[in-house]
Amino acid sequence: MNSAAPLPQGWRAPQTARPVRVLIIEADAAERRSIAGIIAERGEGRFTAAPFASAAEAAAALAAIPDSIVVANLETIGGTEALAVVTGQRATIATSTNPSLWVAVAAMRSGAADFLPKPIGARALIQHLTAMLAGRPQPAPAQIAPTRSAEAAVTQDRDSDFAGFIGRSPAMLAVYDRIARIAPSHASVFLTGESGTGKELAAEAIHAGFGRAQGRDVPFVALNCSAIPKDLMESEVFGHVRGAFTGASDPRAGAAELAAGGVLFLDEIAEMDLGLQAKLLRFVQTGQFRRVGGSEAVKVDVRFVSATNRDPLVEIAAGRLRADIFHRLYVLPLHMPPLRSRGDDIARLADAFLRCFAGEEGRTFSGFTAEAVAELAGRPWPGNVRELGNVVRRAVVLHDGPLLTRAMLEGTAGTTPFPAGLAPRPVAAYDAQERSIIEEAVAACGGSVARAAAALGISPATIYRKRHVWRTPAPV
Repeated sequence: MNSAAPLPQGWRAPQTARPVRVLIIEADAAERRSIAGIIAERGEGRFTAAPFASAAEAAAALAAIPDSIVVANLETIGGTEALAVVTGQRATIATSTNPSLWVAVAAMRSGAADFLPKPIGARALIQHLTAMLAGRPQPAPAQIAPTRSAEAAVTQDRDSDFAGFIGRSPAMLAVYDRIARIAPSHASVFLTGESGTGKELAAEAIHAGFGRAQGRDVPFVALNCSAIPKDLMESEVFGHVRGAFTGASDPRAGAAELAAGGVLFLDEIAEMDLGLQAKLLRFVQTGQFRRVGGSEAVKVDVRFVSATNRDPLVEIAAGRLRADIFHRLYVLPLHMPPLRSRGDDIARLADAFLRCFAGEEGRTFSGFTAEAVAELAGRPWPGNVRELGNVVRRAVVLHDGPLLTRAMLEGTAGTTPFPAGLAPRPVAAYDAQERSIIEEAVAACGGSVARAAAALGISPATIYRKRHVWRTPAPV
């Protein structure tokens, strides 16, 4: 089943022997060079590449070459809602640094004929471009793009479809109302909720509403504070100048600069190093920062959207999140409800996942039995929507039939089974292990906090602060 959207009505495959111009709109210079190189090396002379760093740079070429093909990075052009404005009726392949099923659906609804996640593979790109020449879109990658049946499932649920969300539960209707109210504001938003509840999707919805309120395309830059090594994080946020550190052969703009005029999404903010939190606080307060290795202050206007799957007050008490940065960012709070509290939304989401994955895997499933629906509704879903998607996909891959039954769901729970004798040993929580290490070090050093700190390579103040949090008596 073809999962890509139809080609735009006003676009026709060029009937000429001349190479077709491929307009690449991509802010990342390395990615631009990579895509252009693939076209030059593997396009067999059928295409020529014209790379641009922004939609504004590409505007003249877009106006002058009506039968071009566009490869547009969604983060570069300002999101899915900017696709139609930027590319018009041209055949467009949308790409994304943060690909997901919902991003692919939104891109196709906005006019994209195909969707490719980054980094883009050479073979996939040439296949998609070749299909464009033939006047038919190439099926998008199964791990990211939705099938037509998945898109239809979302469309059928349009009454509850809000910015990519599926759900009609009171908890989600309250979320939709909250997003609609806060999106147009310039104030900072702080998202909380368990992992897999859709915090990034909420951030994207806020960005879309913010852009509409501004009457223009605004950038959306997402940064996962838990996925980047500590020694690289400052450069990722603020950028660096040439020669700032080994390997910094060229200057590089950071997320703060790339998000100028738009939304900077800081996911898992509680995972950010405390030292960098202090620099971020100054940026939030003044709107200015310095690139790593630079002396010149850079001033930008960004809207901050932050998120964490932890209790921020607990993180503050534990010394992992600065209270001052929290109170600066916690202006408009939004809590994403866990899946287990969303009632019938579980069945609606499961149905959308089933239609999507059945199409991708070539299965004939059309729905669930009543017993299977009851089984899904009764599970606790610690991994929330992400876990539900994994469970449905696992059942689809392993089985086939007109209806997915309860028996087919057996063995699809989120926990990983281990053969007898190979079960992992119980692992204590990080806080408990940290406390045990520190207390054992203090005991081994005869009660001397200073010596224990030196042995552990941390500051004595850190031990005193953590002991205060643990409410253990400080040594005399």
